[in-house]
Amino acid sequence: MVGLARVSTDEQDLQLQLDALAQAGCIRVFEEKVSTRNLDRPGLAAALNYLRPGDTLVVWKLDRLGRSVKDLLIIADDLHEAGIGIRILTGRLAGGYAPTGEGKFFFTMMAAFAELERDIIRDRTIAGVQAARARGKRLGRPPAMDDEMVAQARHMLTAPNATVSSVAKLLRVSRATLYRYVPELSPTAHNAITE
Repeated sequence: MVGLARVSTDEQDLQLQLDALAQAGCIRVFEEKVSTRNLDRPGLAAALNYLRPGDTLVVWKLDRLGRSVKDLLIIADDLHEAGIGIRILTGRLAGGYAPTGEGKFFFTMMAAFAELERDIIRDRTIAGVQAARARGKRLGRPPAMDDEMVAQARHMLTAPNATVSSVAKLLRVSRATLYRYVPELSPTAHNAITE
């Protein structure tokens, strides 16, 4: 058994998957920190190159192998042609699937269900965001400057020798943020304030 552990970003941790793959008895584990949307997947490529007929590719969960039914089917078909099985350790689709008859059919069905589950989660998230917006809730990153800070910046800039840089530093924002919230300061606005 050969493992594949994958997370989408460098900030995410592989340890949970690595522990599960080791406990499952994987003799070798390939790692990658890359989104499945990325076509360049060095960990998967290395694992596929390492596997031999009769081996089994082990993943913690089906979505660690691929994101869409199409991707999963291509990977499954390649494994099937090479005589390699698949084992999924967790999730509703946990189990081992041989590269023959019913195993291939069942894998196709599992991949479709996994994609359906992702679509349902995405739809729920979108519905939740829309409901929150309808209630007037502001979503996303908080604004860098509120109305009071903008007024304060305009007042500070009336002082003799005040510069955009010094005011930005005092307000703990960047010059770009100050220009965005006080557009009349923009160099293209021909403001008299100098840097």
